Amino acid sequence: QVRIVESGGGLVQPGGSLRLSCTASGFPFNMYNMKWYRQAPGKEREMVAGITAVGSSTKDYADSVKDRFTISRDNARSTVYLQMNSRKPDDAAVYLCKVPSRNLWGQGTQVTVSS
Repeated sequence: QVRIVESGGGLVQPGGSLRLSCTASGFPFNMYNMKWYRQAPGKEREMVAGITAVGSSTKDYADSVKDRFTISRDNARSTVYLQMNSRKPDDAAVYLCKVPSRNLWGQGTQVTVSS
């Protein structure tokens, strides 16, 4: 079954850190670019970070998370990660993983920022 599943969400204090995971199955993960998005209540879904397939692993980030978030991938584990540091209240959202070329989305994982 072709799917991607996010995990790692939860409650974090402002300034804290959290790492999200997105694990793929059913397709050759290492051949696909991957992206993280987020959607907060009442706001449009926005791209947070992206990473290209093995061999280049070029990364790009939204300006709002640059220098705070880091995307990485472990092809042996078919997993892409999003390390989130220096969390801000505006970072609270549902975070979703996507395989752009397949238009394949995960179900999302909730991240809450609160003291």
